Amino acid sequence: MFTPQGPTLRELTVQALSSVERGYDLLAPKFEATPFRTPDRILTAVARALDDLGPFGSGLDVCCGTGAGLPVLRSVCAGRITGVDLSANMLAEARRRHPAATLVRADALALPFTASFDLAVSFGAFGHFLPDAQRTLFAGVHAALRPGGVLAFPLPAPPPVGSRVYWALWGFDTAMRVRNAVWRPPFVMYYRTFRLADVRTRLEEAGFQVTHQPLATFGTRDDGSPNCRLVVARKA
Repeated sequence: MFTPQGPTLRELTVQALSSVERGYDLLAPKFEATPFRTPDRILTAVARALDDLGPFGSGLDVCCGTGAGLPVLRSVCAGRITGVDLSANMLAEARRRHPAATLVRADALALPFTASFDLAVSFGAFGHFLPDAQRTLFAGVHAALRPGGVLAFPLPAPPPVGSRVYWALWGFDTAMRVRNAVWRPPFVMYYRTFRLADVRTRLEEAGFQVTHQPLATFGTRDDGSPNCRLVVARKA
């Protein structure tokens, strides 16, 4: 799964036994060489879809990490682009790669913005937030957006029950729950706690009007449903 430039098994183990913030601080120098980094194929598909929804003024990447999503904002936003993340080392990598962006160190559950952005995106970060925390996160993003502003993010369809991917994700989430039951500090990262119906409800509770559209690049499942959607939540 990893390139020779990526982290070793020992480094990943130390990261997994750390807090989320400390774990990503340790992983930051090699993060771009891991499969945890959002693939360019997804970023490109989201940028194309957002281009049809714009134009946008200023943009915010929530949990920006090393900044993979910042070029998406730059491609669709005419104004300033900002990334926010909890990890200082991940932000240092983002600053090195994207020196023109504004980068802010902050907890995504306490965003320091009010009515400041027209578009917010996030890529691959929602597994770090359990359901109650998702409500807090969405309320904070809602407050950070101007009226009419949009929160958009890709949401892959869940793998078919019984498939290899299904069991792999089930096994990962189970291992994380066991780890967090016996080890402190916790490392919150789950792949099966972010389902479309539940997410839509939490977004609507935060005050968003929610739609979604297929990302056609990724095709459809056997039942005709898309393999990946773009969720679009608009602040009324």
